[in-house]
Amino acid sequence: MCFSYLVEVITERADFMKLIFAIVNNDDSHSVQDSITECGLQVTKLASTGGFLKAGNTTFMLAVDDSRVEQIIEVIKKHSRKRTQLMPTTQAYGGGTYGNFPVEISIGGATIIVTDIDRFEKV
Repeated sequence: MCFSYLVEVITERADFMKLIFAIVNNDDSHSVQDSITECGLQVTKLASTGGFLKAGNTTFMLAVDDSRVEQIIEVIKKHSRKRTQLMPTTQAYGGGTYGNFPVEISIGGATIIVTDIDRFEKV
């Protein structure tokens, strides 16, 4: 009886919950994780790889009450800094390839996705 009540309460609360995916640079992942847990939240940490630079990222997943979404986004913003990096590129002329030309690119920061949760159970 108690178990079904617990599932019922959690399922009802899902209407007010959001799922946040935050993709951050590996250099910032420890700071972001520590800050989220200091807010009293549990977070799932996944290793991920970016498509453009094929560099390591960390993807965080966390379920939060709707009222805390902005707070968590601000925490992630505060601890995910942008930086520049030189990336070598190769120029092709005619039939051959010639030289590397470094290009400055912006990396870091965070990509944050927030979605509704239809159902949330913790078993």
